[in-house]
Amino acid sequence: MNDQVYIDRFRGARQDPKLVVLEGFHAIKHAIRFKAELLEILGSPKSDIEQLIASHAPDISEVIANKLEVVSPVIFDQLSPITPPTGVIALARRPRITPDQLMNHSPNAPVILLENLRNLLNIGAAIRVAAAAEAGGVLTTGTQDPWHPAATIAAAGLQFALPVTRTDAVPASNRVMIAVDPLGQPLGQNTTFPSHSIIAFGAERVGLSEKILKQSDYHISIPMAPGVSSLNLATAVSVILYSWKLTSDHQS
Repeated sequence: MNDQVYIDRFRGARQDPKLVVLEGFHAIKHAIRFKAELLEILGSPKSDIEQLIASHAPDISEVIANKLEVVSPVIFDQLSPITPPTGVIALARRPRITPDQLMNHSPNAPVILLENLRNLLNIGAAIRVAAAAEAGGVLTTGTQDPWHPAATIAAAGLQFALPVTRTDAVPASNRVMIAVDPLGQPLGQNTTFPSHSIIAFGAERVGLSEKILKQSDYHISIPMAPGVSSLNLATAVSVILYSWKLTSDHQS
């Protein structure tokens, strides 16, 4: 195949809402484990992919062997703005799910709402936490795409582990909305989270909008030491989700 075809295809995929670019071994590993439809995997001859598979993911070795095509380092370095250090990159089809479908996908697990986040790495890190804690899905508002390559790097490809999509407006549902807000009721041992909830987080600097705060059924806050004004978003998502997972015992 003409080498330019690879370059054009990977560059074009970044603007294609039906596709996702997976940069690096760990994103590809999770995509395979969670049954992503991989279109192709390209590797550099400098890649340590075989060692990574042997040490971290022998379960994906067959898929890699069937899909991996090695290209020259010159071509590989042009497939991404920043060359993946693990020497492997892939294209996959993006799962199609509507906001309504996401809300109904896992009725006994909370949905994480990320309102108008600007930082793609924060979005990806929050998705990674949500996948680990078995949340029901991640819904984002604002202009940023939660499937952007930078977000998939930060999430280690775990967008494929649970429903993830962007929306212009939060769909109506029978879920209880919980706002995480500094003025809310402090999180404690007696705090319980309905499993059929939406837990809303805002950007670190500006927090949630007045609209979401008014729509919420109640507000909670994360206790912090005096003088500490905020947590990293993914840390906050982790605190709340594991409080649900460990103390609420998935009560509905």
